[in-house]
Amino acid sequence: MARYTGPKSKIARKFGEAIFGDDKAFEKKSYPPGQHGNNRRRGKKSEYAIQLMEKQKAKYTYGILEKQFRNLFEKANRSKGVTGEVLLQLCESRLDNVVYRMGLSPTRSGARQLVSHRHIIVNGEIVNIPSYSLKPGDVVGVREKSKSVQAILDSLSNNSSVYEWITWNTEKQEGSFVTVPERMQIPENIKEQLIVELYSK
Repeated sequence: MARYTGPKSKIARKFGEAIFGDDKAFEKKSYPPGQHGNNRRRGKKSEYAIQLMEKQKAKYTYGILEKQFRNLFEKANRSKGVTGEVLLQLCESRLDNVVYRMGLSPTRSGARQLVSHRHIIVNGEIVNIPSYSLKPGDVVGVREKSKSVQAILDSLSNNSSVYEWITWNTEKQEGSFVTVPERMQIPENIKEQLIVELYSK
């Protein structure tokens, strides 16, 4: 699947946040990239520009391209819940995101690679589709042949994140997607209402 593979520090600087995780280059230069990046007198952004930037930030954060992201929005818009919240919940329910949240990889792009390379099983079956949407009660784990992969072991040993909506058993190298997270349980700094306003025009 096509995805963004360009310089991540430049994107993080554009949004003023380390959206791809710890980033030494971003810490040194947290202002926007380009010739006028450090100029404090940059023009005021239009409402559209602010909304567009928020959408781009969400797409880069979750590693989703425009067509897929728009499909997720339309699905959220058809649901009974609050559109913006449902959109983020759909992003969080993706298999690659849950693999990342479980600590199997320090980055979402790494988690996507684990899924694509057939290291991950869902309910006992290999699933190699990163965008696979999990349902409450689904059991996600590392397949038997992959339990000794060093990258996975290193990531698990360095992981200290705990989320109320997923469980993880380090010994078995498997966990459960217990429930769809509430908005307050999603730590991403995304103003989803701006995305809804942009798509609703």
